[in-house]
Amino acid sequence: MSLLEVKNLTVKFPSRKGDFTAVDDVSLSVEPGEILGIVGESGAGKSTVGNAIISLLEAPGYMSDGSIWLKGGRIDDLDENLKSTIRGRRIGMIFQDPLTSLNPLETVGAQLIETIILHLELSEKAARARAIDLLNQVGIENAEERVDQYPHQFSGGMRQRVVIALALCSDPEVVIADEPTTALDVSIQAQILSLLRKLCEERNVGMIMVTHDMGVIAEITDRVAVMYRGKLVEIGETEKVLYKPTHEYTKSLISAVPRPDKKADRFPLVTYIEDVETLPEDVKLSDLWLGKTRDYEDFEGSMLTVERLKLDFVTKRAIFKRNNTYFTALKGVSFDIKQGEVFGIVGESGSGKSTIARCVTGIYEPSDGTVSICGADLNKLVDINKRNYYRRQTQMVFQDPFSSLNGRMRVENIIAEPIIFHKQAADKTEVRKIVHELLEIVGLGTGAARKFPHEFSGGQRQRISIARALATRPRFLICDEPTSALDVSIQAQILNLLKDLQEELGLTMMFISHDLPVIRQMCDRVAVMQSGEILEIAETEALFNTPQHSYTKKLLELMPKFRTSA
Repeated sequence: MSLLEVKNLTVKFPSRKGDFTAVDDVSLSVEPGEILGIVGESGAGKSTVGNAIISLLEAPGYMSDGSIWLKGGRIDDLDENLKSTIRGRRIGMIFQDPLTSLNPLETVGAQLIETIILHLELSEKAARARAIDLLNQVGIENAEERVDQYPHQFSGGMRQRVVIALALCSDPEVVIADEPTTALDVSIQAQILSLLRKLCEERNVGMIMVTHDMGVIAEITDRVAVMYRGKLVEIGETEKVLYKPTHEYTKSLISAVPRPDKKADRFPLVTYIEDVETLPEDVKLSDLWLGKTRDYEDFEGSMLTVERLKLDFVTKRAIFKRNNTYFTALKGVSFDIKQGEVFGIVGESGSGKSTIARCVTGIYEPSDGTVSICGADLNKLVDINKRNYYRRQTQMVFQDPFSSLNGRMRVENIIAEPIIFHKQAADKTEVRKIVHELLEIVGLGTGAARKFPHEFSGGQRQRISIARALATRPRFLICDEPTSALDVSIQAQILNLLKDLQEELGLTMMFISHDLPVIRQMCDRVAVMQSGEILEIAETEALFNTPQHSYTKKLLELMPKFRTSA
C-alpha cells in the first residue's frame, strides 16, 4: 500500500465551447520518504494534479473520473469538513505564487501561529516559538524580529520561504510542492532542497515536487513523471528518465535546458511541441510596429548610469523622524549599462536586485545617489511630461505575472493601456492592430486578446506581461526574474525572443535572475550582489570561468548540476 495513490485522475473545466480536459487519465503513487517530481510544459496539468489531490481545484473545474487514496483510505469523495481536516494537517501544500498565498493584512507570524494552533493545538506561546524555529529552518535571518513583519516587507524569495514554513508547520504526511524554489537564489535553493530532503528522510514524508527546473529534479527527486497536454507520457527513476528518456517529448524537453558550462548563440527549442504560436519565418520584428523608428532623442554615453545609490526603508517609526529605525536595502551602489548591452544582476534573495530595478523605474525614490537614463537625472526632472518621456523608454517585466496583471481586465485592454496613455496610436483600430501584433510576437496568438489573465497558465501570463512591457516601444527593458515562472520550453521561446529584440531593435536590458545558466546565456556583463552591495562586476564568461570574489565562487559551486548527457 502506497502512502499516496492517484488512480485514473481526469479533471475537466467546463466552458461555452464544451469541456476542456486539463488532466487525462493520470495514475501515479508516492511512497513514504520518496520525492516524486512532475515536469512538463506550462499548461500540461502539473499543478492541476496537485490541486486535485488537495481538493483545491479552481471552479468550475471538477474531477470527472478517478480516485485519490491516502494510506489506503479514499479522500476525494469525503465531505468538505473532512477534506478540510486533511488539507494542511495531513497534506501540506507549497504554492507557486507566494504573494497570493499570504494574507497582506496579517503578519507572517500571525499566519503561522494561526495554522499551528489550528492543526497542532499548541498554546499561543508554544506556537510562536515553533513559528520562529520554522522561519530559522527555512533560512530567514533575525526570525525573532521578522516574525512580526508583513508579507510586503519581505522579498519574493523570502515570501516563498514563509510559504514553505506554513506548509511544514503541522508535520504533514505528504507535501505537494508546486514550484517551491521558483523565487529562490541558488544559495537559499540549496538550503531549501536540503531541508525538504531531510524532512522526507527523517519523518518519512512523501513529496510531490512540481517544477520546471531540471537541475532541481536531478538533485532531489527519486522518480520523475513527465506530463504533456494533460497526459502522463513517461514515469520512472530520475536517472533513467533524465539521461535515457524513451518518449520523444521528454527527449525534446531535456534538450532545451540551458547549459551551465558554456555560452550558446540561442536556446534550443522543444521541437516536439507542434502548435506553438510563432511569427512566420519571413516576418521580421523590424517590419512590425515594434520595429518602427521611435521618437526618442539621440544621446551619447551609457543607457543607464547609477551612482552611489542608497535606499533606506523605515522598519519602525518614532514620534520624531530622526528616531526612526531604518533598514538599508542599498548601500551606495554604482554601475552603468551601455547601449545595446544585456547587463545581468545576480545575488541571494534580499540582496537588493529588485530594489535597484524599482529605483530605476521610479517605483522607489532613493535616499541618496543618482539614476540617469539616456543622460537625464530622473530625480531632477520636475516637468511631468519630461518624466513620462523618459519613463516610456524604460519598461519592466515583473517577477510575479499574476499580481502584475489586472485580473478584471481583458488581455487586449491590459496591453492597450500603455499604448493609449502614451498616445502611441492614432485610433482604436490601430491600438487593436498593435495589440494583436504584440500577442503574435510573444507567442500567444490573437485569440488571447479577449480572455482574462486567470484563463492562462503562469507561463502564459508572463508572456502577457512581456507584451505589455513592449507596448511603449521601450529602448531599455528591465527584466526582473522574467523566466522564473516558466518551464524550459516556454523559457527558451521567451529568451530567444528577448535576444531577437536586443539584436534587431538595439534594445538594452537589465536582466535580474537567480538562474545562473540563463544569466550565462543571456548577459554580456554580470554584477554579483550581496546585502545591498555589488561585490563584483565582470564580463560574463570571465565571471563564470575565473570568479574573483569568494561569494561568487560559492554561488557557482551551489548551482544545481544537470548533465546534458549521461
